[in-house]
Amino acid sequence: MMPTNTRYQIIGTTTLAAVMLYLDRTCIAEIAKLDAFRTELKLTDTQTGAILSAFFLAYALAQVPAGWLSDRFGARRMLPTYIILWSLCTALTGLATGFLMLLVARLIFGLAQAGCYPTAGSLIKRWTPLPTRGTASSIVSFGGRLGGAIAPLLTVLLLKEYLTWRWVLVFYGTSGVFVAALFWKIFRETPDEHPHCNDAERDLIQAHDTDLATTGAPPFPPIIPLINSGTMWLMCALQFGVNIGWVFLVTWLPTYLKEVRHVDPKIGGLMSTIVLFAGIVGMLCGGPLTDAVTRRLGVRWGRSLPMVACYVVALTTYLCCLTLESAWAFIAAASVVAFVTDMSVPAIWAYMQDIGGRNTAAIFGWGNMWGNLGAATTPLLVPIVLEKWDMNGDWHEAFLLFSAGYLVAALAALGINPNHKIE
Repeated sequence: MMPTNTRYQIIGTTTLAAVMLYLDRTCIAEIAKLDAFRTELKLTDTQTGAILSAFFLAYALAQVPAGWLSDRFGARRMLPTYIILWSLCTALTGLATGFLMLLVARLIFGLAQAGCYPTAGSLIKRWTPLPTRGTASSIVSFGGRLGGAIAPLLTVLLLKEYLTWRWVLVFYGTSGVFVAALFWKIFRETPDEHPHCNDAERDLIQAHDTDLATTGAPPFPPIIPLINSGTMWLMCALQFGVNIGWVFLVTWLPTYLKEVRHVDPKIGGLMSTIVLFAGIVGMLCGGPLTDAVTRRLGVRWGRSLPMVACYVVALTTYLCCLTLESAWAFIAAASVVAFVTDMSVPAIWAYMQDIGGRNTAAIFGWGNMWGNLGAATTPLLVPIVLEKWDMNGDWHEAFLLFSAGYLVAALAALGINPNHKIE
């Protein structure tokens, strides 16, 4: 009997949810720049900054609770709930009448979005054979990168040709409700519960992972086992360090190109797009890479070695940036950093699935929380480093900071061991 292909429908629908995740998250950056947005809501620059920051705070702090809720009550209940909740907040952002309503909407938006990737990581574990988990993870996380990439272009097009900023947000929010309904229709918690999944597909999915036989509700988020797990602390340090280096590419890169490389803003926008596109390609390559190494060397080195290799390349490339004189040569180097960083992401996802047991989503959220704290740290650190140590305005000291982040990540990646499960 040939296996059915229900697992592909599950991964495809989850990828669509990831597209909406980043589309709704990223579109606000384009809208917040509009004079009409600030004027209609009577926002100061400080209030606008607070609104943009509110999401990141809520998103980081809610990772573990939102992940545990998915472990406890199931992805079929919780992911559509998260999608509908953040979609309603997207629409409410468009209907906001002032700062307070906007701030509350963005806080709840961050809380709801926090559950998406931990839930996705957990369901990939249950619906994908272990030897192909990396590839499935790369496809879903690619959806997020794709949503982030199309958000500025689509939002600008809608604003220019069709809708006001308010109705753009209402349109995005309404679209999310349909994605939630589609996920509810297609998804079931396990292959055993799905009416369109045959025995051959169930056997294929469960053949390589004894964790899938574990049943029953998970315990409360395993905080004590997490705190006592050396390998998990290494993963937290890894994600924190990676984001110290990577977030420059999506925050300070346009400023650097303008002030240090003296690039015209239009050309700078093209350069930034090239860098982000390189990351998208890397994301698609990372899954097959970790799966291939896992088949040859086992799960221990199949997760660790791809990460180490990626971070060593990123570290070396950032150090090379200290000697590059051409702006386009720098963009080539930045594209390499983006490519290898995103190429490591599927191995990170697969590692969380390997160790998670019944608490996969909560454990995924724990690691993701530390990564987001690293992402929040870099925009604050860069101005301090430049002010205290960069005497000639070349940003070399900032690149040493980014390189140090990747050094921490590479050393941590050497020590992680997915055979040490947390339960």
